[in-house]
Amino acid sequence: MLKYFYDNDLVKYSDKEITDWKEAIQESCDLLQHKNIINETYVEEIISCVEEHGPYIVIVPQVAMPHSSEKSEGVFGTAISFTKLKQPVTFDDEEQKEAILFFTLAAKNPEEHMTNIQNLSELLMTEGLIEDLVDTENIEDYKRVMTKYDL
Repeated sequence: MLKYFYDNDLVKYSDKEITDWKEAIQESCDLLQHKNIINETYVEEIISCVEEHGPYIVIVPQVAMPHSSEKSEGVFGTAISFTKLKQPVTFDDEEQKEAILFFTLAAKNPEEHMTNIQNLSELLMTEGLIEDLVDTENIEDYKRVMTKYDL
């Protein structure tokens, strides 16, 4: 799956100094917006869902999976993008939920949405992968991790 992100030009290393989780979500949606897979409506839906339901998108320490309903009007295709921020962003001080790796999901239908979540979950269960991705700083580092895990 790391190869999928790379081959489809869905890897981004942000050079912005982001400290706000809303801005982090916006940044993580950038590649999908540029490819016209989603629009600003979908980004706003993700932010609204986090405001309403809490930081459900922080699925494991250091990893966020921004997504909204599979019925979103702002989704035009199915894809997942990978964005690494310069530093972790805090979603919830009390629960100490923060993320630096963002895997942003967009899906046109419920089946594709569940497949995306399942594939991403399997990827993230790869021992050592999250730590290795956290340690990357650029696309060259990413390629080394991709080769190491052959995923």
